[in-house]
Amino acid sequence: MRAVVFNEFGGVPVVTEVPEPSPPPGGVVLRVEATGLCRSDWHGWRGHDPGIVLPHVPGHELAGTVAEVGSGVRGWAVGDRVTVPFVCACGDCRECRAGDHQVCPNQQQPGFTYWGSFAEYVAVPYAEVNLVRLPDEIGFAAAAALGCRFATAYRGVALVGAALPGEWLVVFGCGGGRAAA
Repeated sequence: MRAVVFNEFGGVPVVTEVPEPSPPPGGVVLRVEATGLCRSDWHGWRGHDPGIVLPHVPGHELAGTVAEVGSGVRGWAVGDRVTVPFVCACGDCRECRAGDHQVCPNQQQPGFTYWGSFAEYVAVPYAEVNLVRLPDEIGFAAAAALGCRFATAYRGVALVGAALPGEWLVVFGCGGGRAAA
């Protein structure tokens, strides 16, 4: 399959042929229909994330169709339209059982802890926890654009801030993190 690969941090990424992924037990392989480009991808490419192993395929904001289902997966089938969160949680630890998937100590992240979505196919672990079914009226590009921005904002507003209908909300943010030369 074709993928965007970088072989050194800050080096020129290239489109090249790489092996197709296999579904992990409990996971799936998705055919990537759309993927986003996020500031986090830039940080990974620059080498700011110590978990990235070279050579590497970046990309973590994606939407696609299930292409292959791994052993033990229930509720998902080839052809299902899905997106995934930035943090792929295990679904079984104390944090996950409390609904705090984003701080799962066993988390994996496409484009960071394993090869990501700047490819034709990407593997996703823990499918039953991490796949989000896409309604037909939401296109792949729109779903990929939601990415970590939507999940981060939703958690901050709805879960941490516990904002209720009719309440006012002010969001202060600095944007894309630190600048690097």
